[in-house]
Amino acid sequence: MRKKVFLLLCLIPFQFMFAQTSMLKNFPKGSTPEEVGKRLAYRFVNEKHALHAGKWIGYPETFYWNGALKYAAVTKDKELIKTLQNKFEPLFTTEKALLPIMNHVDLNMFGSLPLEFYNVTKEKRYLELGIPYADTQWQVPENAKSKEKEWADKGYSWQTRLWIDDMYMITIVQTQAYKVTKDPKYIDRAAKEMVLYLDDLQRPNGLFYHAPDVPFYWGRGNGWMAAGMAELLQAMPKKHKDRPRIMKGYQTMMESLKKYQNPEGLWNQLIDKSDCWTETSGSAMFTFAFIKGVKNGWLNAKEYAPAARKAWIALVPYLNEKNQVREVCVGTNKKNELQYYYDRPRRTGDYHGQGPFLWCTVALLEK
Repeated sequence: MRKKVFLLLCLIPFQFMFAQTSMLKNFPKGSTPEEVGKRLAYRFVNEKHALHAGKWIGYPETFYWNGALKYAAVTKDKELIKTLQNKFEPLFTTEKALLPIMNHVDLNMFGSLPLEFYNVTKEKRYLELGIPYADTQWQVPENAKSKEKEWADKGYSWQTRLWIDDMYMITIVQTQAYKVTKDPKYIDRAAKEMVLYLDDLQRPNGLFYHAPDVPFYWGRGNGWMAAGMAELLQAMPKKHKDRPRIMKGYQTMMESLKKYQNPEGLWNQLIDKSDCWTETSGSAMFTFAFIKGVKNGWLNAKEYAPAARKAWIALVPYLNEKNQVREVCVGTNKKNELQYYYDRPRRTGDYHGQGPFLWCTVALLEK
């Protein structure tokens, strides 16, 4: 009898945890990740390229493409995988000139896409295309500036800028390279870089300035940090020396984000300004980080599963009948002027928003 009671008592925490994580399932019709993901992913099939400087595949398109591919993989949609491969095929031939050069943080991140194609298809040509983008983030060019060389001498990427955006751009390529090669140098690079940014940019409240000289809590900028930490933590070995520091930074940020979640369930363009407008790309990134945290046990499910569910259900109405996300802040350089962030234009269908919405669908669907 005592043994049965003991077993029942042991089961209670697991049953409670299951009840909380089940909040990330059973969504109302029209809000399921399968429905929303399909709408977004299939829209991408016919989208035009969004070129960086009018020359190369840009990072917003790369991450939209990545999201569509991951959605296809998690739902085992072989037709969509093949269609996305066909869309990529010209980059090996007639559109080869659109492949980004490897000299800037916003361009090197393209490597995450062919590495994801390799992860899904196991076709070696994708690996051969993607790995140089990861390697050249640590290979200092001859014409590098003194500051870039200084970062490299300390073991960091020469592309380091201490802008919060970088902590997705750099770490996602290195993380993807680690996932497909299992070479620890890639995850070590990503972790070392993340710790630098945490130490330099995270404020006591858990949020991040856009840059050391720009003391504003910009939504999508913080979103890149949140999503970058979530991706990195999921890939890192459990005993990695930098994991505790990154986990602390992640959990501190998530606690602050939960406090700043607006009544609608989302977040504002400037996170700590209640009079600022709701911005969807950053909100989707925070939702993604919440979902990852609950599902991986990094966050208390009782506290964060309801917040994640509320955010996801609030995001879905921002997807219009053309499967375009509304209220997306345009691309934003840093500027030490508060009003600049209030006044940033808002777009519908901007790839900065389309991609993170897809990341959420994948995170919800993953086991």
